[in-house]
Amino acid sequence: MRLALISDIHGNLPALQAVLADIARRGITQIANLGDSLSGPLWPEETAVLLRQQSWPQLAGNHERQLLTQHLSSMAASDRHARQQISPATLQWLASLLPTHRMGEVLLCHGTPTSDLAYCMETVTPTGCHMATPTELAARLGQETARLIACGHTHLPRTLCAPDGRRVVNPGSVGLPAYDDDHPHFHLVENGSPDARYAIVERLGHGWQVDLLTLPYDFESAAAQAARNGRPDWAHALRTGYALVSPT
Repeated sequence: MRLALISDIHGNLPALQAVLADIARRGITQIANLGDSLSGPLWPEETAVLLRQQSWPQLAGNHERQLLTQHLSSMAASDRHARQQISPATLQWLASLLPTHRMGEVLLCHGTPTSDLAYCMETVTPTGCHMATPTELAARLGQETARLIACGHTHLPRTLCAPDGRRVVNPGSVGLPAYDDDHPHFHLVENGSPDARYAIVERLGHGWQVDLLTLPYDFESAAAQAARNGRPDWAHALRTGYALVSPT
């Protein structure tokens, strides 16, 4: 198996188009999308139209769940923009997506095998976001038997091995290289460049080879779209790969 993993597109259509073109250039025909595809101040409906045409596995992340279950008035700005832009056909498509999918010995999930909101390979403490310990990773994987677990959600490209040899891979984010969050403590996630990110995994004789890829694309068009839609924080993240944090 040779599989391209994409995740956390967040409505960034030019980044997605660049990634899909690179995947095709490499001759890879198997692709999986790990969720959080539309939320953000960019091109949610246009991104959905492209994704709805694909036959590969696609997951519901936490933002898909929020778009379907939260009232517009209670949504955060990124979800609210997406919900106002997407069509009834896209809403129907979102409702058809599942939180996990199994491909042989590979499990696809968004956060962890049992949560679309929990971080798998990172731990948030009052001092920031840090790589999970082997014990923390094993606890989050639980009794999952897949030898390769593919997850997204944190936007941080990373691969780790659990103490029993199970490998976990996060391809990073196609569409948003930095953000801040306050759950469970305030923290920053920053990749330090505006590139789109995805991964290629391949089954070899002794295990899984993981290639974490960065790809240049026309990030300025995405940053300009975010600015037009009143999101300077997104514009800064898309241009730089760093989060824009207002001074306290």
